[in-house]
Amino acid sequence: MNITLIEKFERIGARAKMEIIPERWSARSRWQPTPRRISGSFSLDIQNDRKGEYFLVKIPEGNDLELEVLDVQTKLRHLLLLARQDGGKDKFLCGHDERHWFTCAVPGANVSNVLTAMNALRPTEVLESLTFNSLKNRDRLRRRNAAFIRQGEWFFLPEPDLIVPERLILTNEPISRGRGKPHWLEKAYRSGGTQVRVCTEYPTGLLEHEYKTLLARRPSAVGWNWKSMMRDAGVYANGAVSHPDHATIYLRGWHRVVMNTEHQARAARNIVFLD
Repeated sequence: MNITLIEKFERIGARAKMEIIPERWSARSRWQPTPRRISGSFSLDIQNDRKGEYFLVKIPEGNDLELEVLDVQTKLRHLLLLARQDGGKDKFLCGHDERHWFTCAVPGANVSNVLTAMNALRPTEVLESLTFNSLKNRDRLRRRNAAFIRQGEWFFLPEPDLIVPERLILTNEPISRGRGKPHWLEKAYRSGGTQVRVCTEYPTGLLEHEYKTLLARRPSAVGWNWKSMMRDAGVYANGAVSHPDHATIYLRGWHRVVMNTEHQARAARNIVFLD
C-alpha cells in the first residue's frame, strides 16, 4: 500500500496498514484467510492495536495486486477501493458506521464512486421503497427515513398492514449472515425458507441430505453443537433490534427484514441469509 493510498484513508479519519505474507507460510502461521479474501490472493479486514481500529491489507509475496482509491467522501467518512488482480476487478466500500470502521465488498460492474457503491448495496426491496416514498437525496443516505431503518447490513422496511397472530411471534431471535455476531430481534415472525443445520464449522448451513452425508463420512461431527435454522426465510421484526457494535433501534410495528447485497459480490462468496 503506497503513501498516496494511506493518505486517502487518512482523509476519512482512518488508518491503513499493509502486511506482506511470505510465499512459503505454513499452516501454523498466525495469518488466516478472512471473509474478505478473494481468490486466495489477499485479504482486507479491520484490526485493532493500542491506537484503535485500522484497515489491514494482507498480500501474499509476489502477488500482482493493484489497489486504487476511486472516490473519497470526507463528510460521509467513506471511500471506494478498487482491487485489480488476476485480470479481474473487485470493489470495496470502506468507511465508518455509527461506532466502528467497516469494509464491505460491493457488487456490480458500474460502481464508480461512494454513492453508487451505497446504492449497489441496497437490495431491490429497499430501492422500491425509496422510490415509493420519493425521498430527497440527503434523506436517502440516512440510517432512518420513511423508506427504511438500517442497522449495519440489515434494512427494516415498514409493513403497516401486516398482522401477525400472537402464537406465531418468536422472541429474542437472532439474524445472521452466517458469520460474525448476530443481530437480535425482540419480536420476529418468519415465513417460508429452507431448513438447514448450522454449526460453527458450517455457519451457512447444510441441507438435511448434506448433513447425513457428512455424518456418514465423519460420525464424530454429530457432536458439533448443531442447531436448526431457516435459510432465506421471509423475516419480519417488531420492537427492539440490538447488536453490540450498533445502537439499539426500536421498530414501531412490523417491518420486513432484508440484508444488503454484499453476498452478491465476487469478493464475498458463501454468505447467506440465516434466521
